[in-house]
Amino acid sequence: MVIEDVFAVVAEGTRREILGSLRAGDKAVGELVVELEVSQPTVSKHLKVLREAGLVSMRAQGQRRFYSLNPAPLREIELWLGSFDLPAQPSIAPELAVVSPRHSGVLAAAVDPAADPAIDPAGQQAFGRTVGRAGQRAADLFAQLPKLRRRRD
Repeated sequence: MVIEDVFAVVAEGTRREILGSLRAGDKAVGELVVELEVSQPTVSKHLKVLREAGLVSMRAQGQRRFYSLNPAPLREIELWLGSFDLPAQPSIAPELAVVSPRHSGVLAAAVDPAADPAIDPAGQQAFGRTVGRAGQRAADLFAQLPKLRRRRD
């Protein structure tokens, strides 16, 4: 998978929410539907894209399909982003940050992985910080890039 493809896949908000949810462990499609409050066809569509990008893997157990996170493509992005020496950006004042109630749990787990008791503190905390740093670096880089048109192959 090419890094550009991974960026394109994670650019969509629902896919990022799915990845964040899968940080806690394997989940069935139905669990993601309830947790994210999105229709089953929408979740399945996004899971297919994530699976094709190599960001998640699927295992069948009877009638249910369980998905798990594959962090390898995200680590490639982290390594690439780590090669840039970006100036530190001032963080947003807490009183200016607005979070919808629907996303407050996801945000809490992203900012402080210990806020989610289902996350293994040893391995998942480090991964969460890694993804958070990679996401921030990606946002910083994209903010500095000129607007480019998408190529048609």
